[in-house]
Amino acid sequence: MAWNNVLVEFDNEIAVVSVNRPKALNALDHQTIAELGEAMAELAANQSVKVIILTGAGEKAFVAGADIAYMLSLTPMQAQEFSRHGQKVLSQIENMSKPVIAAVNGFALGGGCELSMACDIRVASEKAKFGQPEVSLGIMAGFGGTQRLARLVNPGIAKEMLFTGDIYDAQAALKFGLVSKVVPADELMDVCKKMAKRIASMGPVGVRFTKEAINQGLDMDQEKAFNIEAALFGVIFSTADQKEGMSAFLEKRKVEFKGE
Repeated sequence: MAWNNVLVEFDNEIAVVSVNRPKALNALDHQTIAELGEAMAELAANQSVKVIILTGAGEKAFVAGADIAYMLSLTPMQAQEFSRHGQKVLSQIENMSKPVIAAVNGFALGGGCELSMACDIRVASEKAKFGQPEVSLGIMAGFGGTQRLARLVNPGIAKEMLFTGDIYDAQAALKFGLVSKVVPADELMDVCKKMAKRIASMGPVGVRFTKEAINQGLDMDQEKAFNIEAALFGVIFSTADQKEGMSAFLEKRKVEFKGE
């Protein structure tokens, strides 16, 4: 796997994906978004990878936004296609069967904040900055930000962020519920890898079905969501992992999941 703007590294069952345009603060242009989608598709199909960590190259930025120089001359039709392209890849990340952890190491602005929100879990460096400053450029969020942000934090906070374009530090993001924890910058990747390895040690089918139940249930009424949960709970009792997990517990031995 080799791309110009995306770097993929492996640590046993963990894949670390870095947006690799540090001179441009990892800004997202059409090529970078396409490469990110290709990388994620390959990792989704890679049976040896159980958890993915997504981050930005360098020390300054996770992703500082969409590439403004690229967007400046877009026609209305091209702008709509660019929005749809970004939405498609971010939804691909959101809906892939494997958990994705965002290791937010610096600026996560505009498309970068939107990219982090497509991940399952967000862990922020104490140096991280979050915001949706598109309105300061006379435009609006276009990679799903108007929808995901209002679902992750309360709608009033989402509107404040999207209307003002203000930039918020990591502690504010934690207070809003935009991130799950804030850690020292030099510990960020270690914390994320420790979390990823913990998740990877769990039953892969159980983790996958849990993600599916949460994602499907978010846009349903609670009773319909309960039905999804019960259906997946029933299906999992046909798997080898369920038999192994419960047998290992009762036999007081180390569990050996196979993802089957």
